[in-house]
Amino acid sequence: MSDGRHVLVLPDRDAAEEVARELADRFGVTDEPQLVRDALAGEDDAEDAQWLVVVEDPAGRLDPGALDDFAAEYEGWLETPR
Repeated sequence: MSDGRHVLVLPDRDAAEEVARELADRFGVTDEPQLVRDALAGEDDAEDAQWLVVVEDPAGRLDPGALDDFAAEYEGWLETPR
């Protein structure tokens, strides 16, 4: 199970910003998701960065499968905890 946090991995900033906006409408997320630029190892070019949308979910209300499907609409995915 997650630690109350979900991390959606998106291909670019535009997709990450759109996902962050949509989370409130689709999933009722009330806390502002955090956007984090995740440069790929060894890459200096900003274009070669993924963006992470970090969603706090302390009550465990969000369905990981639905979040993964949602991220897939933007060519992304839900990072699964190891």
